Amino acid sequence: MGQRSRANSLLRNLVLVVVLAWAGWQYFQDQGTFQNLPAPTSESNNQALKQAFHRQQSDIWLIVEGRVKRVLRDDNEGSRHQRFILETEPNLTILVAHNIDLAESVPLKSGDHIRLRGEYEWHPKGGVIHWTHRDPGRRHAGGWIEHNNKRYD
Repeated sequence: MGQRSRANSLLRNLVLVVVLAWAGWQYFQDQGTFQNLPAPTSESNNQALKQAFHRQQSDIWLIVEGRVKRVLRDDNEGSRHQRFILETEPNLTILVAHNIDLAESVPLKSGDHIRLRGEYEWHPKGGVIHWTHRDPGRRHAGGWIEHNNKRYD
């Protein structure tokens, strides 16, 4: 009976080590994935976008707002994306690529005011914001677009 008790104790310890190792791995995966997220807020931060552009930074999660300058044709190669140019301030425009295989298309027209959350990637012409939708793999917190009091994610 002593040997069986010792074996059960070793098995419990082994299970505990495996569970703790898995939990630690999950924690560090999340730390690496979410390290570029801004502090939790619902406020737009166009200034952070302007800084990211001037510093040529990428992989930055932002909430920005602006006016739709131009609606482009959807990109239907690979996963489909709704594309449009967003002007956040005079002389700063960015391309928004909203994955419409993962989220509903937003009924936009030039001049519409929107707010969005997504990941910014620098480009000399202004950059692109993508991940404006939920992440089905749950690796990112995900993004959204708000238009006419409706959230598309």
